[in-house]
Amino acid sequence: MTIIKISGLKKNYPLGNTTVHALREIDLEIEKGDLLSIIGPSGSGKTTLLNIIGCIDRASEGSVIIGQKEISTLNDREITDLRLHKIGFIFQTFNLIPVLNAQENVEFPLLLMKKHTSGEVQRRVEKLIEEVGLKEYRKHRPAELSGGQRQRVAIARALVTSPDIVLADEPTANLDSVTGESILELMKKMNEIEKTTFIFSTHDPNVMKYARKVVKIKDGLIAEEAAS
Repeated sequence: MTIIKISGLKKNYPLGNTTVHALREIDLEIEKGDLLSIIGPSGSGKTTLLNIIGCIDRASEGSVIIGQKEISTLNDREITDLRLHKIGFIFQTFNLIPVLNAQENVEFPLLLMKKHTSGEVQRRVEKLIEEVGLKEYRKHRPAELSGGQRQRVAIARALVTSPDIVLADEPTANLDSVTGESILELMKKMNEIEKTTFIFSTHDPNVMKYARKVVKIKDGLIAEEAAS
């Protein structure tokens, strides 16, 4: 079952008197339960593609359908609803809320959803905090955590809502190899049990090793698409 269908996708950015063609003409279908790795050199368009799929950025041309919804036709409230209930994000820059501690940051999207009891919220948050190895640091605010610890908070926050799709921009970039491996195992388990669709943008060979499908982007175009 196709969960994301991308057709003729283009993204242009004005830069002074010129136009940067970040994505030139992307056609891609992603199946529910895929574990997909998007690879390519810096500046190839990987992050731009993730941002458009995640409704953070808008395409210049083309179509992106998530589930049965063409995202270009959605209003701001519908976009917010889609992102909250269907998509989890793992950003390179973490995007944690500075005044909240680690536990509160992970809890935050569940509170926005307003559909879980306080007991369910607590169970989910405690489980994820433990699985990413942050039980001892759950009361620390982001400024009191290392880069790797903040990355683990961001990963737990992305997974806590059990989203249909998780978009991960260099998810292991700030992690040591042992922690990175345990996080990838957690995502693999979630993929297998819950059929969560994972889309990674990465340079890390270990992340690529976990992917079942690899899409290579070069100069804003898909250069290669293959099973891993």
